Amino acid sequence: MYEEPYRWVEAVGNRRQYLDAQFAQGSPVVGVACEQGILLMTMSKGTPKLYEIYDRLAFGGMGHPADLEKLRFTLLEMAHVEGFNRSASDVTGSRLVKYGIAPVVKQAFEEVFKAPFIVKIMLAELSQKVGKDGFLTITYDGVFEEKSRYAVLAASASVEQRMVEYLRPQSCVSLKDAVDLAIHTWAVGDRAQRHTDETGGDPKDAKGSSDQPVTDSQTLMTHVRQCMQEKSIECALLDRYVLGTSKYRILGSGELETLLPKDLSSALT
Repeated sequence: MYEEPYRWVEAVGNRRQYLDAQFAQGSPVVGVACEQGILLMTMSKGTPKLYEIYDRLAFGGMGHPADLEKLRFTLLEMAHVEGFNRSASDVTGSRLVKYGIAPVVKQAFEEVFKAPFIVKIMLAELSQKVGKDGFLTITYDGVFEEKSRYAVLAASASVEQRMVEYLRPQSCVSLKDAVDLAIHTWAVGDRAQRHTDETGGDPKDAKGSSDQPVTDSQTLMTHVRQCMQEKSIECALLDRYVLGTSKYRILGSGELETLLPKDLSSALT
């Protein structure tokens, strides 16, 4: 009887270790706000990881594709029911996360006799005004955070911290700036993840690495070019200036070719 709480804590700890290991090979996701709107960026082998949820809401995620699809459809249904029963202005990322998806993910994680969701989710919300755009990130245990300017998803908190350290001093105004910053930040995260996977610990323990992430542009772009041999760049934009209620659009290869650094644009063809 007295051992039950301890067993539950131990089971949750084991579950956390298991879930952390599942993200080691995942592709980081980067969200960056700029004057034109919010850019979401990742790289994938074919299955999309970026989607529209509602007029001004976009979804990015990493984890098991089936779990991501299940939660994406849950968010879609919640958003459209809320918009139908109330109004479009009532459909906010905060409501969808705090009163909808986060409790579902938390319950699945804590019920140790059921399968948890192998997911990390980013929800981007476009504001009516420049500088007021926001992000919400949700981890597999239902913990969520609200952020502004930028947000990241990666395999571990230490990798995410490295990406944030690279992002924090940067600023971007144009869409081209946002694409460039997102690509470099993604490379910082993906390199750190690979080093972590090789050492089985913190990325700073990798051979030849240090406490500081590699931020040299040439090194980061070389890494992205190597990844593009197996993966493709995926970018979506919540475009503030698109006519109509829906602000979400995918950046196609033609547009990306004009936005990417020159040493990457040639790799698209």
